[in-house]
Amino acid sequence: MTKMPAIALRGMTILPGMVAHFDISRDKSIKAVEAAMNYDQQIYLVTQRDAEVDNPKLDDLFEVGIIAEIKQVIKMQNNIVRVLAEGKSRGKIIGFAEREEFLEAEIEELEDVEEMLPDTAKQAMKKSIRDNFARYVKIHGKIAPDTIKHANGIRDLKNLINYVANTIPVGYADKQHILEANSVGERYEVLLALLFREIDVMAIQKDFQDKVKQRIDKNQKDYILREQMSVIREELGETNTQSDADGYLESLEKLDASEEVKERIRKEIMRFKNINSNSSESNVSRGYIETLLELPWNKASKDNNDLDHAQEVLDADHYGLEKVKERMLEFLAVRNLTSKGESPIICLVGPPGTGKTSIARSVARALNKEYVRICLGGVRDEAEIRGHRRTYVGAMPGRLVNGLRAAGVKNPLMLLDEIDKVSSDYKGDTSAALLEVLDSEQNSKFRDHYVEIPVDLSEVLFIATANAMQDIPKPLLDRMEIIEVTSYMENEKFHIAKEHLIPKQLEKNGLKPEQITISDKALIKMIRSYTKEAGVRGLERRLGEICRKTAREIYQNKKEKIRVTDTNLTKFLGKEKYSKEEKNETDEIGVVRGLAWTSVGGTTLEIEVNIMPGKGEVKLTGKMGDVMKESAMAGISYIRSISEEYDIAKDFFQEHDIHIHIPEGAVPKDGPSAGITMATAVLSAVIKRPVRADVAMTGEITLRGRVLPIGGLKEKLLAAKTAGMKTVCVPRKNEKDLDEISDEIKKGLEIVLVEKLDEVLETAFVK
Repeated sequence: MTKMPAIALRGMTILPGMVAHFDISRDKSIKAVEAAMNYDQQIYLVTQRDAEVDNPKLDDLFEVGIIAEIKQVIKMQNNIVRVLAEGKSRGKIIGFAEREEFLEAEIEELEDVEEMLPDTAKQAMKKSIRDNFARYVKIHGKIAPDTIKHANGIRDLKNLINYVANTIPVGYADKQHILEANSVGERYEVLLALLFREIDVMAIQKDFQDKVKQRIDKNQKDYILREQMSVIREELGETNTQSDADGYLESLEKLDASEEVKERIRKEIMRFKNINSNSSESNVSRGYIETLLELPWNKASKDNNDLDHAQEVLDADHYGLEKVKERMLEFLAVRNLTSKGESPIICLVGPPGTGKTSIARSVARALNKEYVRICLGGVRDEAEIRGHRRTYVGAMPGRLVNGLRAAGVKNPLMLLDEIDKVSSDYKGDTSAALLEVLDSEQNSKFRDHYVEIPVDLSEVLFIATANAMQDIPKPLLDRMEIIEVTSYMENEKFHIAKEHLIPKQLEKNGLKPEQITISDKALIKMIRSYTKEAGVRGLERRLGEICRKTAREIYQNKKEKIRVTDTNLTKFLGKEKYSKEEKNETDEIGVVRGLAWTSVGGTTLEIEVNIMPGKGEVKLTGKMGDVMKESAMAGISYIRSISEEYDIAKDFFQEHDIHIHIPEGAVPKDGPSAGITMATAVLSAVIKRPVRADVAMTGEITLRGRVLPIGGLKEKLLAAKTAGMKTVCVPRKNEKDLDEISDEIKKGLEIVLVEKLDEVLETAFVK
């Protein structure tokens, strides 16, 4: 261990054999150099980990540095000293001696770890370093080529590594890794990895530079050629812009539009003529003129007014939906009588998969109209409807104008799909932009921000679709006529599958009718046990799954025919996914079956109530929403108000806790139709009277025990029938809705109309 003056270097590492100069300005560093010059010119140079530290401690320095010999010291201006030093050997810093004038380090000189490397290995290592160093110098371009010749002349592996490491201009951190390597072999690996990395980085950089240079050269060449061509055409009096403008004027003469529109387009063409063809404004004007010329200003298709034909098309494409078809035919009859497009705008509302979009497509086919579908789901930029202003880069017309452009006529059928899913943000309110579109009084002069000329939308037959009426903005809802597309019954799903879905899937999967047979029982089992939906989209997917498996069996295993039955259905579709909701076997206390509407149709909801000794608390579990919780509290309040009629002790509700639970606790539940169900269950649990297992009910309750009307009655009755219920309690105010429900659903159900909770209890309690 030796002591010698030390200097902490900022952002610099010196390797053995390297002659380098560095500037110092700190007093301690200058005094360290003076002390070294007064002794034997030996100084220890170690690199700081962080160059910003002014008074480095031991932890701020790397452990390994270089013992160097000072060759020259030059005093510069501003108290700066330039030192020229040569790295001699590596040294490890152990600590600092107690000196205030300069840093004096305690150094342990490091010897390279001896390695028994065979001569062949050394030769290979030297060749690898020379080859990669030559590649590096060639790609770098700023290192003198003589260095390759000098490197080839060095015979000792250690000296070769030191020379190459000192020559390549890399950062101090990389050089520190080389310095810290304890053996020639380790130093070789670090250096070679560094060369590989630098070669790859420079190759990628050079590739990018070449591409950029080629692009710039090409742009310059194109610019010069374009300018020369422009001069030649000007000399000849023929410019590209003029030839395009002449073509536009010819198209304008053929355009079927009003004189006002033609004059506006003509002005834009003349303006385009005078614009330099190389300017960006020329491209904007060109796109605008082409859009105006492609719009069907007065071009219209002739409608097929035959209602019999329309009915045939609707019946062929859709099974059931009698009310919907009837309303559509009435709608078409009015259009024929008025002979104008100012008919009400229809909105088809219903659960997913019930055929709303396909009904619109069938109407287009029945009327021989062009069909344009505009999906509004998730659209939240007003410019999507009204278009962008032409001052913006990349401006384009709105979806409606683009739809007219694609249709090629001004009277297509335009489907506004998922109108309940439009949203708004800082870019504008999309639903507000649709107000003008869907108003027959205003849409004859719809103004698109891009087109600027008023566009006539009055002859467009608009049909909108939505999943839920409550999600459609109220002003928008006011402009449309609602037609509800309700859930399908099991019988309807069966016929739809047989008449429409199976032939469609056979064709889609390349099967012939004689190659596969699906039994009626298998179809019914699929509907009951493998799907749970209001529409038939899931059923179609299951049929597609069967067809794909059949196609594989026929192609791979050379089978001629596959028969699908209710017994082998699990082989195609796996285990049953849904079990049928059945009514309870026995009458129970505090258990009542309610009815609920969901986005996939109706379902039954079992409500359980337990009474326990306690302090009068009410617990509500089963992930109920706020509306349902309030219904429960209203029901309990009403029961407490009539407690004397049922001989309930005055202090009963102070000394007992009531726990209301709806099973399937992970599924969120909310809505206003469970009030009488929860009230009946609570009273049953309090007075210990069982409730009939074959009774289901739906209705909201007030604090005075009145029963309020509900929605989704068809789906709820269908769910009750599926679950095997015999009696259903329905609010009397829903009596008008019963007339619109088919007898097929009501058959076998005793529907009791109720106005007060007392009537519900009389029906529900076991006598």
